[in-house]
Amino acid sequence: MTGLDTPARDADGGRAIEIRGLRKSFGTNEVLRGIDFHVERGEVVCVIGPSGSGKSTLLRCVNLLEEPDAGTVRVVGAEVTGPEVDIDAVRRRIGMVFQSFNLFPHLTALGNVTIAQRKVLGRDRAEAERIARENLDRVGLADKVGAYPAQLSGGQQQRVAIARALAMGPEVMLFDEPTSALDPELVGDVLGVMRGLAEAGMTMLVVTHEMSFAREVADRVVFLDGGVVVEEGPAARMITDPGHERTRVFLSRVLDPAAARVGEGEG
Repeated sequence: MTGLDTPARDADGGRAIEIRGLRKSFGTNEVLRGIDFHVERGEVVCVIGPSGSGKSTLLRCVNLLEEPDAGTVRVVGAEVTGPEVDIDAVRRRIGMVFQSFNLFPHLTALGNVTIAQRKVLGRDRAEAERIARENLDRVGLADKVGAYPAQLSGGQQQRVAIARALAMGPEVMLFDEPTSALDPELVGDVLGVMRGLAEAGMTMLVVTHEMSFAREVADRVVFLDGGVVVEEGPAARMITDPGHERTRVFLSRVLDPAAARVGEGEG
């Protein structure tokens, strides 16, 4: 699989991500306080909530960048939190895109997209470059294969980061506020790429502050606050008519720029 294909389905037909009783503390600060939710195969789930609610920590626990204190996480059939898990093997099935682009400054776009393929997957140079070019084309950067990160805009760098993740052939994509570091005029191109992935059937778990994206692209939205899931449901209902007062207050502040400046904001 090149990353251009619709993600494969496991024979068991199980959920792509299943989280049960997830807890995580940093010192005396309990950031996640018993999280339960799931992502079906081919589904797009957006996680929203105020700054400090545990959204990024949740995402990092899914591929064990942070080790949970309690609970279980299963990804594409493997228990990530199990004592015998081969986490490197599981991570090869998960693509992750961070807020920062984390590109190697001394490598071109092509080099950044090929290096992990060669070092981790053992692909030869020709195959890695073919797959890299396909995925750079997929994110609209076919003409930037020879450009270095310093020669690219922030939005272009983030699209290179997405191409890098796709080139590994993931079954699940995790996005940790991928547009938060971008100037407003650069956000649209990155969200456009993500829309394309959703339309192609990629399973996606997205931490985002882009409410229009959540409403238009997500199948479900999960509202996280204080380390717990306050509510979740179909995206359109959650954004326009949430059932919980806490969710309504948060969205009124996020969707109203004037209120957001004096409210809690999004992080």
